[in-house]
Amino acid sequence: MSSPGPGRPRVQSVDRAFDLLDALSIRGGRASLGDLVSDTGLAAATVHRLCGTLAESGHLRRDAGRDYLLGPRLQRIGDVAGRATASWAVPVLTAVVEGTGETANLAVREGDGVVYLAQVPSPHSMRMFTEVGRRVDVHCTAVGKALVAGDDDDEVRSMLDRAGMRRFTDSTIVDPDRLIEELRVVRQAGFATDESEQEEGVRCVAIAVGTGDAAFAVSASGPEARFTRDRRDAAVAILRAAVAGLVP
Repeated sequence: MSSPGPGRPRVQSVDRAFDLLDALSIRGGRASLGDLVSDTGLAAATVHRLCGTLAESGHLRRDAGRDYLLGPRLQRIGDVAGRATASWAVPVLTAVVEGTGETANLAVREGDGVVYLAQVPSPHSMRMFTEVGRRVDVHCTAVGKALVAGDDDDEVRSMLDRAGMRRFTDSTIVDPDRLIEELRVVRQAGFATDESEQEEGVRCVAIAVGTGDAAFAVSASGPEARFTRDRRDAAVAILRAAVAGLVP
């Protein structure tokens, strides 16, 4: 077993199996043995053994080129997981939309990025739209900043070294020191913002809920002309109220 610190011990083999599935997902569902060794840092023999077990159970399969692919049994799990997530996420996001008038999103961290899992759109004709399942960068999104604000500075720098800091707009933060300083502000304030950093003219505010790998972020986003700074700040209380029933 691996010991993550406070709380119950974790089963190392289970952690490693999910690391492999996550790595395959990030690569689009297909990867070679070498890719998985590189992505997870596990020994080749360990990756081969775990992937063999997952392939025998139908959760992975191997093609003629010897690449590993996500298997058909994961399709059913994914479909059920999507419906289960929607059952609690949609009411939360609907409350955010009703309170702010802006589009609400739910996102989780995936490797060195963030993935959107659910969305409820704003009723306005001019509204923000993010495709569910889309993967975005951490450094330029409110959900990303909210989810990594709990990491220490060295962890953040390592993540940025791997992922890079691509510029999307003139407002995108591309200096690691500046982002780390902003994350310190996020920790103190309890919420993160995106001020036209990923898309010009779009403002977003997000809070993180939960800790560690189980954490998720909820956000509200809209055009700057309508979603003013005052309305953005007022949205923080709405976001916190919407998730209040989900916090133990």
